[in-house]
Amino acid sequence: MSALFDRIALDGAARRGRLTLRHGVVQTPAFMPVGTYGTVKAMTPEELESLGADIVLANTFHLMLRPGPGVVAAHGGLHGFMHWRQPILTDSGGFQVFSLAELRKISEEGVRFQSPVDGSAVRLKPEDSMDVQHALRSDIAMVLDDCTAYPATEAEARTSMERSMRWAARSATHYARLPLVTDDQGREGPPGALFGIVQGGMHVPLRLASLEALERLEFPGLAIGGLAVGEPEQERLAVLEALLPHMPPDRPRYLMGVGRPEDIVQAVLRGVDLFDCVMPTRHARNGHLFTTSGVLNIRNAAHQRDTGPVDPACPCYTCQNYSRAYLRHLDRCNEILGSRLNTIHNLHFYLDLMRRLRLAIEQGELQHFARQFFSQRMATAEAVA
Repeated sequence: MSALFDRIALDGAARRGRLTLRHGVVQTPAFMPVGTYGTVKAMTPEELESLGADIVLANTFHLMLRPGPGVVAAHGGLHGFMHWRQPILTDSGGFQVFSLAELRKISEEGVRFQSPVDGSAVRLKPEDSMDVQHALRSDIAMVLDDCTAYPATEAEARTSMERSMRWAARSATHYARLPLVTDDQGREGPPGALFGIVQGGMHVPLRLASLEALERLEFPGLAIGGLAVGEPEQERLAVLEALLPHMPPDRPRYLMGVGRPEDIVQAVLRGVDLFDCVMPTRHARNGHLFTTSGVLNIRNAAHQRDTGPVDPACPCYTCQNYSRAYLRHLDRCNEILGSRLNTIHNLHFYLDLMRRLRLAIEQGELQHFARQFFSQRMATAEAVA
């Protein structure tokens, strides 16, 4: 096994594991709430811990622009800055650059783009991304990649993938040369582990070539990027089914930006360990709440006089204390408490789903769990739309 990852149990292709990082242990499969600017919107760190979060994701791109790596470094890194004691993963900024579209220019050197904050010209090379993530002192840093758009021809995907592999090599070389840091216990070492990112669009041979290139660089963990970018579900699953059996069994596997609860269950069945997505927090702010039966829109008039909880089966703080009618009232009045309560519920749903997936794998009951999960949601999907 790798120094980072211990595989505790298997159920088919699914893995129950333990990821040991500088700031603590992450039980996998795990979902990482997204804290783009160094905060998971509407949540305190203590609330996240009470919900069962082992790890959060923060955004290198946005923290580089505001407040800047120097400010964060002055607090001893992102953990001190945001008052979070457990592991942090930072993305490289590649996806945010990808999403800028017309404001960016990609070359072999890296990316030049117009800042969405003040319009100034900004450069982001693989080495720059490593410098920023080193200043943030994240437990897991990601190489800078060129996220392939969807759809992309084989030639377009190959050009993008091969550039990503060259950037991955530069990222690894530069990260290894950065100064060691000392932790709270006086131990010296790198601030975290650097993960590679498999690219290649929907083209399986390119995905396998990307994986082979990353394995030569001996990254301690690997991510699957370039999915959840608009492709149909069946295309995404086809890529995962072709790629995952070839990924090293002793290293953690991170599927970037995915996604819906259904997508997470499908990916866990195929052997993915780590997930992140803005969906639970963004949906919460827009009144969409996840339940055992599907997604409930609290803004629907049907909930105006409903004295029941969002989900009768949910033990979260929101469901134990507040009615659908009250949450709808808060939403219509644009009260901050509404966003907070909705976020508590949605994050509880996601983190509890991961807990139940881990337990099902340990007990060898994952297939049964998945059948129940999908049948329940299909049976009542129309009722909660």
